[in-house]
Amino acid sequence: MKKEILKKFGDKVREERLKKGLSQEQLAGFAGVHRTYIGMIERAEKNITLENIEKISKSLKLNIKDLFDEKN
Repeated sequence: MKKEILKKFGDKVREERLKKGLSQEQLAGFAGVHRTYIGMIERAEKNITLENIEKISKSLKLNIKDLFDEKN
Protein backbone atom coordinates (compact mmCIF):
# COMPACT_ATOMS: atom_id res chain seq x y z
CA MET A 1 0.00 0.00 0.00
CA LYS A 2 1.35 3.40 -0.98
CA LYS A 3 1.81 5.93 1.76
CA GLU A 4 -0.99 8.46 1.76
CA ILE A 5 1.33 11.46 1.98
CA LEU A 6 3.14 10.39 -1.20
CA LYS A 7 -0.18 10.01 -3.01
CA LYS A 8 -1.46 13.40 -1.86
CA PHE A 9 1.82 15.07 -2.76
CA GLY A 10 1.92 13.43 -6.19
CA ASP A 11 -1.68 14.39 -6.89
CA LYS A 12 -0.90 17.99 -5.93
CA VAL A 13 2.17 18.12 -8.18
CA ARG A 14 0.08 16.78 -11.09
CA GLU A 15 -2.75 19.25 -10.38
CA GLU A 16 -0.40 22.25 -10.26
CA ARG A 17 1.57 21.08 -13.32
CA LEU A 18 -1.61 20.77 -15.36
CA LYS A 19 -2.88 24.17 -14.15
CA LYS A 20 0.29 25.66 -15.61
CA GLY A 21 -0.09 23.71 -18.85
CA LEU A 22 3.20 21.86 -18.43
CA SER A 23 4.05 18.35 -19.53
CA GLN A 24 5.96 16.08 -17.18
CA GLU A 25 8.98 16.51 -19.44
CA GLN A 26 8.77 20.32 -19.29
CA LEU A 27 8.48 20.34 -15.50
CA ALA A 28 11.41 17.93 -15.24
CA GLY A 29 13.51 20.22 -17.43
CA PHE A 30 12.71 23.27 -15.30
CA ALA A 31 13.44 21.35 -12.09
CA GLY A 32 16.61 19.71 -13.37
CA VAL A 33 15.41 16.15 -12.80
CA HIS A 34 14.85 13.23 -15.16
CA ARG A 35 11.49 13.22 -16.94
CA THR A 36 10.52 9.81 -15.57
CA TYR A 37 11.10 11.08 -12.03
CA ILE A 38 8.11 13.46 -12.27
CA GLY A 39 5.86 10.58 -13.32
CA MET A 40 7.13 8.46 -10.45
CA ILE A 41 6.36 11.28 -8.00
CA GLU A 42 2.88 11.78 -9.43
CA ARG A 43 2.19 8.03 -9.13
CA ALA A 44 3.55 7.99 -5.54
CA GLU A 45 6.34 5.61 -6.51
CA LYS A 46 9.16 7.79 -5.14
CA ASN A 47 9.81 9.11 -1.67
CA ILE A 48 10.95 12.55 -2.81
CA THR A 49 13.74 14.43 -1.03
CA LEU A 50 13.40 17.91 0.42
CA GLU A 51 15.88 19.19 -2.16
CA ASN A 52 13.71 17.93 -5.01
CA ILE A 53 10.54 19.25 -3.38
CA GLU A 54 12.22 22.65 -3.42
CA LYS A 55 13.24 22.29 -7.09
CA ILE A 56 9.71 21.31 -8.11
CA SER A 57 8.03 24.05 -6.09
CA LYS A 58 10.33 26.68 -7.62
CA SER A 59 9.68 25.28 -11.10
CA LEU A 60 5.94 25.54 -10.49
CA LYS A 61 6.42 29.05 -9.02
CA LEU A 62 4.88 27.95 -5.73
CA ASN A 63 5.91 28.02 -2.11
CA ILE A 64 6.82 24.61 -0.76
CA LYS A 65 3.86 24.77 1.63
CA ASP A 66 1.50 25.13 -1.35
CA LEU A 67 2.36 21.58 -2.43
CA PHE A 68 1.12 20.30 0.92
CA ASP A 69 -1.93 22.57 1.25
CA GLU A 70 -5.04 20.61 0.34
CA LYS A 71 -7.11 23.79 -0.04
CA ASN A 72 -4.99 25.15 -2.90
